[in-house]
Amino acid sequence: MRPLLRAFALLLALIVAGGFLAVAYVTRTGLSARGQPGRLEAFVARRVRDLAVARHARGLTNPIPRSAEAVEDGLEHFADHCAICHANDGSGNTEMGRNMWPRAPDMRRAETQRLSDGELFWIVEHGIRFTGMPGWGTGDTAGEEASWRLVHFIRALPELTPEQLARMEELNPRSPEEIRQQIEEERFLEGGEAPGGAAAPHKHPGGQE
Repeated sequence: MRPLLRAFALLLALIVAGGFLAVAYVTRTGLSARGQPGRLEAFVARRVRDLAVARHARGLTNPIPRSAEAVEDGLEHFADHCAICHANDGSGNTEMGRNMWPRAPDMRRAETQRLSDGELFWIVEHGIRFTGMPGWGTGDTAGEEASWRLVHFIRALPELTPEQLARMEELNPRSPEEIRQQIEEERFLEGGEAPGGAAAPHKHPGGQE
């Protein structure tokens, strides 16, 4: 009975110590999203993530064959859904990505690229708790196939061409301000008011105003 009591006392001490550490951490950081995890915290969090994800998904095989079409489908999906946080090139260098805690990772680097296809798929589908990564799974076959195509595109991030990046810029969602500006420019070209309220110059045949 004594070994059991000692084990219980040790477990209780660890729980109490963990609670004090958690309180000290919250007090020191204030739970601000502007700071970033230290090396030790990042290492531990990454190992825990790998263990959790691997248990479910490491051995999964991508059922979608890699092809130019699959990569293009993933590119379109990424540009429309993911680039707002991860940037078109996967660097994470966006206003959203820079201000998350932890920051959106550079997906071109080994920390992401070394993950198996199954792990990447699982992260896309389920997200990562306590980070800004949401789970995008829809629960249907079409949604899963889209996620597998997205995996093919993630693999292509380190080798994106300027042409692909330009294509993604065309596909990125536009803000209400950008849409308004485009509408005003189209009206101006059609002879309406110029942006800012001035009327567009009226041209007579022969090019004279």
